[in-house]
Amino acid sequence: MIWASLGIPKHWTLGYQLLALFIQPKYIRLYKFRYTRLFQDYRLTRITSLLLPLLVYILSLFINFRVVNKAQLKTQFYRHYPQIKPEKISLFDPVRFIVQTLYLLTFRQSRQSLLWPKINYNLRKTWLKIRLFDRYIVQHFGRIWLKENNYKSHLWLKRVWRYKLSRWFSISLICLALFIFISVPFDIPAQAAFMALILMVAYPMRKVPGQLATIIMITLSVISSSRYLWWRYTETLGWQDWQSILLGIGLVIAETYAWIVLILGYFQTINPLKRPVEPLPENSDSWPSIDVYIPTYNEPLNVVRPTTLAALSLDWPKDKLNVYILDDGCRDSFKEFAESVGAGYIIRKEHTHAKAGNMNHAMQYTQGEYIAIFDCDHIPARSFLQLTIGQFIKDKKVCMVQTPHHFFSADPFEKNLKNHAKVPNENMLFYGLIQDGNDMWNATFFCGSCAVLKRAALESIGGFAFDTVTEDAHTALRMQRKGYKTAYINVPQAAGLATDSLSAHVGQRIRWARGMAQIFRIDNPLLGKGLKLKQRLCYLNAMLHFLAGIPRIIFLTAPLALIFFNAYIIHAEFVAIMLYVIPTLIQIKITNSRIQGKYRYSFWGEVYESVLAWYILKPTTVALMAPHKGKFNVTEKGGLNETDFYDWNISTPSFILFSINLIGFIFAFIRLWFADAAEMGVLLISMAWTAYNLVILGAAVAVAAEAKQIRASHRIKAKIKGHIRLKNGHTLLCELTDYSDKSVGLTLLDNSEFTILARDEIELLLMYSDRQAVFPIKIINARDNKLGAILMDMPLEKQKEFVLATFSRADAWLDWQKQFQHDRPSYSFKQILSASWRGVQNMLFHAPKVAKPFVLLLTTTGEFIYSFLPKQPNKEQNNEYS
Repeated sequence: MIWASLGIPKHWTLGYQLLALFIQPKYIRLYKFRYTRLFQDYRLTRITSLLLPLLVYILSLFINFRVVNKAQLKTQFYRHYPQIKPEKISLFDPVRFIVQTLYLLTFRQSRQSLLWPKINYNLRKTWLKIRLFDRYIVQHFGRIWLKENNYKSHLWLKRVWRYKLSRWFSISLICLALFIFISVPFDIPAQAAFMALILMVAYPMRKVPGQLATIIMITLSVISSSRYLWWRYTETLGWQDWQSILLGIGLVIAETYAWIVLILGYFQTINPLKRPVEPLPENSDSWPSIDVYIPTYNEPLNVVRPTTLAALSLDWPKDKLNVYILDDGCRDSFKEFAESVGAGYIIRKEHTHAKAGNMNHAMQYTQGEYIAIFDCDHIPARSFLQLTIGQFIKDKKVCMVQTPHHFFSADPFEKNLKNHAKVPNENMLFYGLIQDGNDMWNATFFCGSCAVLKRAALESIGGFAFDTVTEDAHTALRMQRKGYKTAYINVPQAAGLATDSLSAHVGQRIRWARGMAQIFRIDNPLLGKGLKLKQRLCYLNAMLHFLAGIPRIIFLTAPLALIFFNAYIIHAEFVAIMLYVIPTLIQIKITNSRIQGKYRYSFWGEVYESVLAWYILKPTTVALMAPHKGKFNVTEKGGLNETDFYDWNISTPSFILFSINLIGFIFAFIRLWFADAAEMGVLLISMAWTAYNLVILGAAVAVAAEAKQIRASHRIKAKIKGHIRLKNGHTLLCELTDYSDKSVGLTLLDNSEFTILARDEIELLLMYSDRQAVFPIKIINARDNKLGAILMDMPLEKQKEFVLATFSRADAWLDWQKQFQHDRPSYSFKQILSASWRGVQNMLFHAPKVAKPFVLLLTTTGEFIYSFLPKQPNKEQNNEYS
């Protein structure tokens, strides 16, 4: 065969399948025979006789015509063409058939979906050479040069970096080379070749193990993004009319902001420290005394109780551990509870300076050498102090040790999009990566909870900072100015409640944004004494992050300038824009995906920023102009939603932006029909940008659909071995699969002849600290080997034992970063698309009655357009049409 003689594998591409029909004599004879028979015997037209055999051949790639049963043939056909419904024949079905056929021929399908022949090597295998190059880089170049265990290269670099002169010479040489790459003007072919070279190196490099590969990818990203910004300032700013000047300058300033944040982010996370745990001295008599603060204001007692019980059970000498409830609500029930469990109870007459004032007041009545702080909903593991205090003993200059904030309840993004996106928690990037990066530069932030601070360091700065509403970060900044060190242990040793609703989530972020802007004005880390340059840059990045309101709104509206006002905000040719913008964005995405892949998926950061953009715009602007305005707002937690509802108030800004972009896209589509050739390119770019904004805003709108939350206690998944004891005394092995402070879920592991029914009262036996605790439970539902039960009323001592056996286990939260796979940008974008479509459906479903006719028209139009889109073949045979 011709293709085999050329060395091309059989079934490599669709081209082999189709061209073989015409190249090989037997296929030519077969095609001629079928054409003649259709034309002469069946009296079909010439064009039909020509096309019908080809159509049958294409269908045979997916459908097994050797099956005699007609019902099975119909099932196979409708499985591969789900857009075509036999009960509803449409004039547009031929178009749907053509689109789906092209999709099936072009993109690789699963092995189960194609029956004969197996098209496992179709057009996508044209990337074979790139894949081979990718594999070569990973297996050879990575093994030889880029592995972290290549000690020779590391030692050589350390030797060069040891001397100040060689260090400055190396930095100067690198900066010179970067400036040349960035500033030298290229024509279109040269720019295309340059960006192709960068992507050819960076794309396979993302799989190479080792820190040096990350540094190379960051370097290439800095070069491409800096070159883009240089091009924007030197070649794309037009001065023809005031609209282009104003809107164009606004966009380039927003891009400059994004570039600065990008560079600072690379610096911040280029080499996370991953600090190990330091052991304590064997003799516990030398261990320091600890005060545990649990500040509370308006939270209910059922939220504070588990935290207090867990704090009282920390593994630490009891004569050196004192737990205090700092009740700014002055509630008698809290005082009675504290007295009953042996905790201290501190209140104050004047409730000034919010949480910081509350803790400063408590410092006057406590004497511990160190102060551990937990928000009232953060339940500590009993090993918390043993994992953190060793840092202070090893280095006397350490003033604070921070641990991650882990949440056992879902935040609004996880809860409201649970059926459409399983993504890392929004906080995971900060606590999983950024804090480790800050720790490398001695710039760990104090986050207000799950931390231990040295009393002497606090007293040296006058106590907790209260000049801003983010007392935590400001306190750490002041201690670092005094020359103290901070540390971060990336081992979750406490867990709490996330914000219950999007409105509460936005309110919390507003406070953070206002506080960081206040610090920028009152105690700017770029100015003043005491900080090193690395620490200043880490704080600068944190503060700039909360100034993203205006730039994000600009990005969400920039393409509308050309569509509505014909304002050219980027004065360049269509090809030049494509060659500068798209490769740069791809390079940034794959670099961030490598760095942040375990902690934040691609494109989701833009969704988070789009939700917050409008709301952080005002407080940050006001704080920059009047830093002393604004008050501390307590984040509400533990709330309930009796029914699903759509929060129109919080989603109004996103809805307005979505509507404007949708109108702009439709208007651009209309303009496209009347545009000349020169205008068509930039219109297409604006439409693509607007479509992307619609996807991001759709996902942002989807989060406002609040899911029902009728359980006051959140269920936590677990795998804890235990036993249940029946009334007759028999004991059965079981596994605790989920729990809350009021209920448990169990799986029986023994094949028992005993039947357990609902309403049975039995005992649950769990181990903690080499002890066995017994808890009375009542079965609510029983199905096969699955049991659901509630905890019966228990005295405080029993409640404390249950907290120790569940919430406060040393290994309770260690798998917080292991439940997610590494980021895949294409899959992440599919998740965004799904969430965006969910957002559109929510807006239409919850629309006011006045807008129902328009909604019905829009829905019908959208479903009609959607019916033409290609779809994956159904995995299971659909017997509905058989």
